[in-house]
Amino acid sequence: MFPTLNSSASDASSNLSAVVDVAAVDHHRSIKVCIIIVLGVMITLGNVAVLLVISSSVAGWSRNHRYFLLSLTAADSAFGLLLMPLNLWVSLLKDHPGGPGGPGGPDALCHLVAFCNSTVSSTCMYSLASISLERYVAVFYPLQYSSLMTRRRTLLLISFSWCFPPVLLAPISFPDGIMEVHFSRASLVCNPAYSTNVGYSLSLTGLIFLPCSAIMTFSNLRVWCAARSQTLRLRELYACARRRRHNVASRVLVPVMAAYYTCWTPCMAAMIYNAVSGSSVPEWLEFVVVWLPTSNGFLNCIFYFWINRSFRRKFYLVLQRPVLVLCPGLARTLGCSPKTRFVSGVHDNNNSVHERSSSVSSTCTLLSLA
Repeated sequence: MFPTLNSSASDASSNLSAVVDVAAVDHHRSIKVCIIIVLGVMITLGNVAVLLVISSSVAGWSRNHRYFLLSLTAADSAFGLLLMPLNLWVSLLKDHPGGPGGPGGPDALCHLVAFCNSTVSSTCMYSLASISLERYVAVFYPLQYSSLMTRRRTLLLISFSWCFPPVLLAPISFPDGIMEVHFSRASLVCNPAYSTNVGYSLSLTGLIFLPCSAIMTFSNLRVWCAARSQTLRLRELYACARRRRHNVASRVLVPVMAAYYTCWTPCMAAMIYNAVSGSSVPEWLEFVVVWLPTSNGFLNCIFYFWINRSFRRKFYLVLQRPVLVLCPGLARTLGCSPKTRFVSGVHDNNNSVHERSSSVSSTCTLLSLA
Protein backbone atom coordinates (compact mmCIF):
# COMPACT_ATOMS: atom_id res chain seq x y z
CA MET A 1 0.00 0.00 0.00
CA PHE A 2 2.74 2.43 0.96
CA PRO A 3 4.75 1.90 -2.26
CA THR A 4 1.56 2.58 -4.21
CA LEU A 5 1.00 5.81 -2.32
CA ASN A 6 4.61 6.83 -2.82
CA SER A 7 4.33 6.11 -6.54
CA SER A 8 1.12 8.12 -6.79
CA ALA A 9 2.70 11.00 -4.90
CA SER A 10 5.76 10.98 -7.14
CA ASP A 11 3.58 10.94 -10.26
CA ALA A 12 1.55 13.86 -8.94
CA SER A 13 4.67 15.86 -8.11
CA SER A 14 6.13 15.15 -11.55
CA ASN A 15 2.88 16.22 -13.21
CA LEU A 16 2.82 19.38 -11.10
CA SER A 17 6.42 20.20 -12.01
CA ALA A 18 5.61 19.61 -15.67
CA VAL A 19 2.65 22.00 -15.44
CA VAL A 20 4.84 24.60 -13.74
CA ASP A 21 7.51 24.20 -16.43
CA VAL A 22 4.93 24.64 -19.20
CA ALA A 23 3.55 27.76 -17.49
CA ALA A 24 7.07 29.18 -17.14
CA VAL A 25 7.81 28.46 -20.81
CA ASP A 26 4.56 30.16 -21.88
CA HIS A 27 5.36 33.16 -19.67
CA HIS A 28 8.86 33.46 -21.15
CA ARG A 29 7.45 33.11 -24.64
CA SER A 30 4.96 35.94 -24.04
CA ILE A 31 7.76 38.21 -22.85
CA LYS A 32 9.90 37.32 -25.87
CA VAL A 33 7.05 37.94 -28.30
CA CYS A 34 6.39 41.36 -26.73
CA ILE A 35 10.08 42.27 -27.02
CA ILE A 36 10.14 41.21 -30.68
CA ILE A 37 6.98 43.17 -31.50
CA VAL A 38 8.23 46.36 -29.80
CA LEU A 39 11.60 46.06 -31.54
CA GLY A 40 9.89 45.47 -34.89
CA VAL A 41 7.66 48.54 -34.49
CA MET A 42 10.66 50.73 -33.59
CA ILE A 43 12.68 49.50 -36.57
CA THR A 44 9.78 49.90 -38.99
CA LEU A 45 8.78 53.41 -37.90
CA GLY A 46 12.37 54.64 -37.83
CA ASN A 47 13.28 53.31 -41.27
CA VAL A 48 10.01 54.34 -42.90
CA ALA A 49 10.64 57.91 -41.72
CA VAL A 50 14.16 57.70 -43.15
CA LEU A 51 12.85 56.42 -46.49
CA LEU A 52 10.39 59.32 -46.71
CA VAL A 53 13.23 61.80 -46.26
CA ILE A 54 16.07 60.37 -48.37
CA SER A 55 13.80 59.34 -51.25
CA SER A 56 14.50 62.90 -52.42
CA SER A 57 17.71 64.91 -52.18
CA VAL A 58 19.16 66.02 -48.85
CA ALA A 59 21.48 69.00 -48.53
CA GLY A 60 25.14 67.94 -48.44
CA TRP A 61 24.48 64.33 -49.51
CA SER A 62 25.62 63.27 -52.95
CA ARG A 63 23.47 61.12 -55.18
CA ASN A 64 25.71 58.05 -54.78
CA HIS A 65 25.80 58.42 -51.01
CA ARG A 66 22.02 58.63 -50.96
CA TYR A 67 21.77 55.42 -53.02
CA PHE A 68 23.90 53.56 -50.48
CA LEU A 69 21.84 54.90 -47.60
CA LEU A 70 18.62 53.86 -49.36
CA SER A 71 20.03 50.36 -49.75
CA LEU A 72 20.92 50.17 -46.07
CA THR A 73 17.53 51.54 -45.01
CA ALA A 74 15.71 49.02 -47.20
CA ALA A 75 17.73 46.16 -45.68
CA ASP A 76 17.08 47.43 -42.15
CA SER A 77 13.37 47.80 -42.92
CA ALA A 78 13.25 44.13 -43.92
CA PHE A 79 13.97 43.22 -40.30
CA GLY A 80 10.71 44.72 -39.12
CA LEU A 81 8.55 44.18 -42.20
CA LEU A 82 9.65 40.68 -43.24
CA LEU A 83 11.78 38.75 -40.76
CA MET A 84 9.90 39.40 -37.54
CA PRO A 85 6.43 38.54 -38.94
CA LEU A 86 7.81 35.39 -40.59
CA ASN A 87 9.50 34.11 -37.43
CA LEU A 88 6.50 34.94 -35.25
CA TRP A 89 4.26 33.12 -37.73
CA VAL A 90 6.41 29.99 -37.60
CA SER A 91 6.49 30.26 -33.81
CA LEU A 92 2.68 30.37 -33.78
CA LEU A 93 2.50 27.29 -36.01
CA LYS A 94 4.84 25.39 -33.73
CA ASP A 95 2.52 25.94 -30.75
CA HIS A 96 -0.42 24.25 -32.50
CA PRO A 97 0.24 20.51 -32.90
CA GLY A 98 -2.86 20.06 -35.04
CA GLY A 99 -1.99 22.87 -37.39
CA PRO A 100 0.27 22.88 -40.44
CA GLY A 101 3.28 23.36 -38.20
CA GLY A 102 2.78 20.18 -36.23
CA PRO A 103 5.09 18.89 -33.56
CA GLY A 104 7.94 18.46 -35.98
CA GLY A 105 7.29 21.79 -37.59
CA PRO A 106 7.07 22.92 -41.21
CA ASP A 107 10.55 21.89 -42.37
CA ALA A 108 10.30 23.48 -45.82
CA LEU A 109 8.90 26.70 -44.36
CA CYS A 110 11.58 26.72 -41.66
CA HIS A 111 14.28 26.41 -44.32
CA LEU A 112 12.76 29.34 -46.20
CA VAL A 113 12.55 31.50 -43.08
CA ALA A 114 16.13 30.65 -42.09
CA PHE A 115 17.26 31.55 -45.60
CA CYS A 116 15.51 34.94 -45.35
CA ASN A 117 17.03 35.58 -41.92
CA SER A 118 20.58 34.89 -43.11
CA THR A 119 20.15 36.76 -46.40
CA VAL A 120 18.79 39.99 -44.89
CA SER A 121 21.44 39.98 -42.15
CA SER A 122 24.22 39.50 -44.71
CA THR A 123 22.80 42.24 -46.93
CA CYS A 124 22.85 44.66 -43.99
CA MET A 125 26.51 43.91 -43.31
CA TYR A 126 27.47 44.33 -46.96
CA SER A 127 25.51 47.59 -47.14
CA LEU A 128 27.34 48.95 -44.09
CA ALA A 129 30.68 47.98 -45.66
CA SER A 130 29.70 49.69 -48.94
CA ILE A 131 28.83 52.94 -47.13
CA SER A 132 32.18 52.88 -45.31
CA LEU A 133 34.04 52.29 -48.58
CA GLU A 134 32.18 55.12 -50.32
CA ARG A 135 32.95 57.56 -47.48
CA TYR A 136 36.61 56.53 -47.57
CA VAL A 137 36.83 57.35 -51.29
CA ALA A 138 34.98 60.65 -50.80
CA VAL A 139 37.38 61.81 -48.06
CA PHE A 140 40.74 60.61 -49.37
CA TYR A 141 40.11 60.86 -53.13
CA PRO A 142 37.70 63.79 -53.53
CA LEU A 143 39.10 64.96 -56.86
CA GLN A 144 38.79 61.45 -58.33
CA TYR A 145 35.47 60.70 -56.65
CA SER A 146 33.40 61.27 -59.80
CA SER A 147 35.56 58.88 -61.81
CA LEU A 148 35.95 56.26 -59.08
CA MET A 149 32.39 56.20 -57.76
CA THR A 150 30.38 56.45 -60.94
CA ARG A 151 26.69 55.75 -60.97
CA ARG A 152 27.31 52.39 -62.65
CA ARG A 153 29.83 51.29 -60.02
CA THR A 154 27.54 52.46 -57.25
CA LEU A 155 24.67 50.38 -58.58
CA LEU A 156 27.00 47.41 -59.05
CA LEU A 157 28.09 47.60 -55.41
CA ILE A 158 24.48 47.81 -54.26
CA SER A 159 23.52 44.92 -56.54
CA PHE A 160 26.36 42.86 -55.12
CA SER A 161 25.16 43.56 -51.58
CA TRP A 162 21.70 42.26 -52.45
CA CYS A 163 22.50 39.45 -54.93
CA PHE A 164 25.62 37.79 -53.52
CA PRO A 165 24.13 36.73 -50.12
CA PRO A 166 21.22 34.75 -51.69
CA VAL A 167 23.67 32.91 -53.94
CA LEU A 168 26.06 32.17 -51.08
CA LEU A 169 23.29 31.11 -48.69
CA ALA A 170 21.22 29.14 -51.20
CA PRO A 171 21.99 25.73 -49.57
CA ILE A 172 20.04 26.81 -46.49
CA SER A 173 16.81 27.07 -48.51
CA PHE A 174 16.82 23.41 -49.64
CA PRO A 175 15.09 21.04 -47.18
CA ASP A 176 17.29 18.11 -48.25
CA GLY A 177 20.48 20.17 -48.62
CA ILE A 178 23.72 20.14 -46.71
CA MET A 179 22.40 22.47 -43.99
CA GLU A 180 20.01 21.16 -41.37
CA VAL A 181 17.53 23.75 -40.07
CA HIS A 182 15.61 23.58 -36.82
CA PHE A 183 13.20 25.85 -34.97
CA SER A 184 14.61 27.19 -31.71
CA ARG A 185 12.06 27.70 -28.97
CA ALA A 186 14.64 29.67 -27.02
CA SER A 187 15.01 32.40 -29.67
CA LEU A 188 11.72 31.81 -31.58
CA VAL A 189 13.52 31.70 -34.93
CA CYS A 190 14.44 29.10 -37.52
CA ASN A 191 18.21 28.65 -37.37
CA PRO A 192 20.58 26.50 -39.41
CA ALA A 193 22.16 23.72 -37.37
CA TYR A 194 25.71 24.91 -37.84
CA SER A 195 27.08 22.04 -35.75
CA THR A 196 26.20 19.57 -38.51
CA ASN A 197 28.49 21.31 -41.00
CA VAL A 198 31.32 23.14 -39.29
CA GLY A 199 33.19 23.94 -42.51
CA TYR A 200 30.23 25.66 -44.14
CA SER A 201 29.50 27.62 -40.97
CA LEU A 202 33.07 28.88 -40.71
CA SER A 203 33.12 29.73 -44.43
CA LEU A 204 30.01 31.88 -43.98
CA THR A 205 31.74 33.78 -41.22
CA GLY A 206 34.88 34.18 -43.32
CA LEU A 207 32.99 35.39 -46.40
CA ILE A 208 30.46 37.70 -44.76
CA PHE A 209 31.26 38.93 -41.26
CA LEU A 210 35.05 39.12 -41.39
CA PRO A 211 35.40 40.93 -44.78
CA CYS A 212 32.66 43.45 -43.91
CA SER A 213 34.18 44.06 -40.48
CA ALA A 214 37.64 44.55 -41.99
CA ILE A 215 36.39 47.05 -44.59
CA MET A 216 34.37 48.99 -42.03
CA THR A 217 37.16 49.05 -39.46
CA PHE A 218 39.86 50.13 -41.92
CA SER A 219 37.74 52.77 -43.70
CA ASN A 220 36.22 54.32 -40.58
CA LEU A 221 39.50 54.25 -38.69
CA ARG A 222 41.30 56.07 -41.50
CA VAL A 223 38.51 58.63 -41.77
CA TRP A 224 38.48 59.10 -38.01
CA CYS A 225 42.28 59.59 -37.89
CA ALA A 226 42.06 62.13 -40.73
CA ALA A 227 39.26 64.02 -38.99
CA ARG A 228 41.17 63.91 -35.73
CA SER A 229 44.30 65.29 -37.40
CA GLN A 230 42.27 68.04 -39.04
CA THR A 231 40.67 68.96 -35.71
CA LEU A 232 44.04 69.21 -33.98
CA ARG A 233 45.41 71.45 -36.73
CA LEU A 234 42.41 73.73 -36.56
CA ARG A 235 42.79 73.94 -32.80
CA GLU A 236 46.39 75.01 -33.25
CA LEU A 237 45.36 77.71 -35.71
CA TYR A 238 42.36 78.87 -33.71
CA ALA A 239 43.32 78.36 -30.08
CA CYS A 240 40.42 80.46 -28.89
CA ALA A 241 37.94 77.89 -30.29
CA ARG A 242 39.67 74.94 -28.70
CA ARG A 243 36.90 74.12 -26.29
CA ARG A 244 34.04 74.99 -28.57
CA ARG A 245 35.06 72.84 -31.54
CA HIS A 246 34.15 69.17 -31.40
CA ASN A 247 35.28 66.25 -33.54
CA VAL A 248 32.17 65.62 -35.62
CA ALA A 249 33.56 62.35 -37.02
CA SER A 250 33.86 60.92 -33.52
CA ARG A 251 30.17 61.50 -32.88
CA VAL A 252 29.28 59.38 -35.93
CA LEU A 253 32.05 56.89 -36.66
CA VAL A 254 32.72 55.75 -33.09
CA PRO A 255 29.03 55.04 -32.26
CA VAL A 256 28.50 53.33 -35.64
CA MET A 257 31.43 50.95 -35.13
CA ALA A 258 30.61 50.37 -31.47
CA ALA A 259 26.98 49.52 -32.31
CA TYR A 260 28.04 47.26 -35.18
CA TYR A 261 30.43 45.16 -33.12
CA THR A 262 28.13 45.13 -30.08
CA CYS A 263 25.19 43.85 -32.12
CA TRP A 264 26.88 41.42 -34.49
CA THR A 265 29.89 39.98 -32.62
CA PRO A 266 27.90 38.03 -29.97
CA CYS A 267 25.77 36.43 -32.68
CA MET A 268 28.81 35.38 -34.72
CA ALA A 269 30.57 34.11 -31.59
CA ALA A 270 27.53 32.03 -30.60
CA MET A 271 27.31 30.59 -34.11
CA ILE A 272 30.98 29.57 -34.07
CA TYR A 273 30.57 28.15 -30.56
CA ASN A 274 27.61 26.03 -31.65
CA ALA A 275 29.51 24.82 -34.71
CA VAL A 276 32.67 23.88 -32.84
CA SER A 277 31.27 22.55 -29.55
CA GLY A 278 28.04 21.05 -30.86
CA SER A 279 26.09 22.48 -27.91
CA SER A 280 23.85 25.53 -27.61
CA VAL A 281 24.11 28.50 -25.29
CA PRO A 282 21.56 29.12 -22.47
CA GLU A 283 18.00 30.05 -23.40
CA TRP A 284 17.92 33.79 -22.71
CA LEU A 285 21.48 34.26 -23.90
CA GLU A 286 20.54 32.64 -27.20
CA PHE A 287 17.47 34.89 -27.50
CA VAL A 288 19.56 38.02 -26.89
CA VAL A 289 22.41 37.18 -29.27
CA VAL A 290 19.99 36.11 -32.04
CA TRP A 291 17.78 39.20 -31.90
CA LEU A 292 20.49 41.71 -30.98
CA PRO A 293 21.61 42.24 -34.63
CA THR A 294 18.11 43.41 -35.54
CA SER A 295 18.50 46.32 -33.11
CA ASN A 296 21.34 47.54 -35.31
CA GLY A 297 18.68 48.35 -37.87
CA PHE A 298 17.19 50.88 -35.45
CA LEU A 299 20.54 52.23 -34.24
CA ASN A 300 21.58 52.93 -37.84
CA CYS A 301 18.65 55.34 -38.09
CA ILE A 302 20.01 57.28 -35.13
CA PHE A 303 23.72 57.33 -35.98
CA TYR A 304 23.46 57.82 -39.74
CA PHE A 305 20.43 60.09 -39.91
CA TRP A 306 18.91 61.63 -36.79
CA ILE A 307 22.15 63.19 -35.52
CA ASN A 308 22.66 64.77 -38.94
CA ARG A 309 21.44 68.37 -39.05
CA SER A 310 20.64 68.30 -42.79
CA PHE A 311 18.51 65.19 -42.32
CA ARG A 312 16.59 66.74 -39.43
CA ARG A 313 15.90 69.88 -41.44
CA LYS A 314 14.64 67.81 -44.36
CA PHE A 315 12.49 65.73 -42.00
CA TYR A 316 10.84 68.89 -40.65
CA LEU A 317 10.19 70.07 -44.20
CA VAL A 318 8.61 66.72 -45.09
CA LEU A 319 6.34 66.99 -42.05
CA GLN A 320 5.35 70.54 -42.99
CA ARG A 321 3.81 69.50 -46.30
CA PRO A 322 0.87 67.44 -44.96
CA VAL A 323 0.39 70.01 -42.18
CA LEU A 324 0.14 72.81 -44.75
CA VAL A 325 -2.40 70.86 -46.79
CA LEU A 326 -4.53 69.34 -44.03
CA CYS A 327 -4.24 71.90 -41.24
CA PRO A 328 -3.47 75.37 -42.61
CA GLY A 329 -4.51 77.01 -39.33
CA LEU A 330 -2.07 74.86 -37.36
CA ALA A 331 0.61 75.60 -39.96
CA ARG A 332 0.17 79.35 -39.45
CA THR A 333 0.37 78.83 -35.70
CA LEU A 334 3.64 76.91 -36.06
CA GLY A 335 5.05 79.54 -38.38
CA CYS A 336 4.93 77.52 -41.61
CA SER A 337 3.94 79.17 -44.86
CA PRO A 338 3.42 78.04 -48.46
CA LYS A 339 6.36 80.23 -49.46
CA THR A 340 8.64 78.25 -47.18
CA ARG A 341 7.38 75.01 -48.66
CA PHE A 342 7.94 76.28 -52.21
CA VAL A 343 11.48 77.42 -51.51
CA SER A 344 12.34 74.20 -49.72
CA GLY A 345 10.93 72.18 -52.61
CA VAL A 346 13.12 74.04 -55.11
CA HIS A 347 16.25 73.51 -53.05
CA ASP A 348 15.48 69.88 -52.26
CA ASN A 349 15.02 68.90 -55.90
CA ASN A 350 18.22 70.58 -57.07
CA ASN A 351 20.52 67.57 -57.07
CA SER A 352 23.28 69.33 -58.99
CA VAL A 353 23.71 71.93 -56.26
CA HIS A 354 24.09 69.21 -53.63
CA GLU A 355 26.55 67.29 -55.81
CA ARG A 356 28.72 70.39 -56.25
CA SER A 357 28.57 71.36 -52.58
CA SER A 358 29.54 67.81 -51.59
CA SER A 359 32.45 67.90 -54.01
CA VAL A 360 33.61 71.27 -52.73
CA SER A 361 33.48 70.10 -49.10
CA SER A 362 35.51 67.01 -49.97
CA THR A 363 38.08 69.17 -51.78
CA CYS A 364 38.36 71.44 -48.76
CA THR A 365 38.90 68.38 -46.62
CA LEU A 366 41.71 67.27 -48.90
CA LEU A 367 43.38 70.69 -48.81
CA SER A 368 43.17 70.85 -45.03
CA LEU A 369 44.68 67.40 -44.71
CA ALA A 370 47.49 68.29 -47.11
